[in-house]
Amino acid sequence: MGEMPFEKAALVKAVDSAIAEQSSLGDELRVTTAGGRFQVRWDENGSASALGQLAFFAEFLEVSGLFERWTESCPMAYTSNNAPEVRDVLGTWLLSILDGQRRYAHITGLRGDAVAPEILGMTQIISDESLRRALKHLAPCVDDARSDEDRAEREAQLARSTTWMDAALRDSIREALGTDWILDGDTTIKVLYGHQAGAEIGYNPTKPGRPSHSIHTYWIANVRLVLDA
Repeated sequence: MGEMPFEKAALVKAVDSAIAEQSSLGDELRVTTAGGRFQVRWDENGSASALGQLAFFAEFLEVSGLFERWTESCPMAYTSNNAPEVRDVLGTWLLSILDGQRRYAHITGLRGDAVAPEILGMTQIISDESLRRALKHLAPCVDDARSDEDRAEREAQLARSTTWMDAALRDSIREALGTDWILDGDTTIKVLYGHQAGAEIGYNPTKPGRPSHSIHTYWIANVRLVLDA
């Protein structure tokens, strides 16, 4: 008695071929990113960093097209020949967030990294001052308008930027909303010590009587995916 041999299906052959290829590479993995194909190798004795797994996240962005669509639809236009590219601006912003940075000055710590911008298909990491000006252009303060014409222009730019970010957010969560989920809401009081736009005196348990921002955040429970804030 014996088993009859069956011809392997095309999918099984493809999986076997991929496994054989990875086995031949040893501990190295190949990832395809916006900057091309990279080989990733784990170093058990190396120091961990916040951007250590950027290559895998960049491959997800490349396959899904999220980063490409985000940069192409950005309502930012420079007229100077010395201005940075939009991809470099948004890429620097993204790398800063992934690195857990909270201040513009911390971006200087990224400028010595030559691998991270290459993975995202960037040409450079811009300075903190360039990023500050770029984000100020994307979301201008309407209250700082010097004339009615300037106010209208700022409001129009703010509307374009809001539409751009809302569309990018919907694009990133559309597939996840096809299953049952629970909406969580949280209100955080952010104490302010200056004259920031929107600051109001209200409920402030930390510093009663001081102006603050009341930040309402909504996300999908268990997956920690922010829907709006």
